[in-house]
Amino acid sequence: MKVLVIGLGGVTNGGKTTLAEKLKKMLPNCDMISQDDFFKPEPEVETDERGFKLYDVLDALYMDEMVKSIRNWMKSPTSSGVLTEEPQNTCDNLKDTEDVYILIVEGFLLYNYEPLNELWNRRYFLTLPYEECKRRRSTRVYQPADTPGYFDGHVWPMYLKYKNELEENASNIALELPTSGVGARGKRSQVAASSAHSFLLCSEHGNHSAVP
Repeated sequence: MKVLVIGLGGVTNGGKTTLAEKLKKMLPNCDMISQDDFFKPEPEVETDERGFKLYDVLDALYMDEMVKSIRNWMKSPTSSGVLTEEPQNTCDNLKDTEDVYILIVEGFLLYNYEPLNELWNRRYFLTLPYEECKRRRSTRVYQPADTPGYFDGHVWPMYLKYKNELEENASNIALELPTSGVGARGKRSQVAASSAHSFLLCSEHGNHSAVP
């Protein structure tokens, strides 16, 4: 049995969840975990001197629980409830892949937490220009709602901070996937699916099936 863990990280409102859901339909025996499910309750999230809730930092998340959930899936992917039906809208060589279980993990702070970096087989980083990111953010409804100045005062600076850390310290991001422009959505899903398939071919002798 082969196990593949794919990370989809990057900018807020960059389409990570949409891409993860599309890949889940394209890839065989595929399951999904979202980092948003590990946010701490609002009273446990720190507030800064400006009154901003500091959600875009690692301390706002139960990261240990997230790692535990991924490791539990890796130990027993067949009992995770993942559907084993034939993938939709994918190429024939992926449909023929047998005894392979794939977990897609999507979130905005995946690659700045070292225990998670031990788990990835493939990882991708989605980016957006400032103006487009701010526009998309303004169309979303959050609970609690973004306060005036929150995007410029907290969300975007934290994204740049963690992206800079990633660029300085990491060398094995597979690709920065396009998130805007003509055909970007279709292109990024095909690129990620193709890369996943390449990994499966390279690991056909079981080189990547061990669970940490």
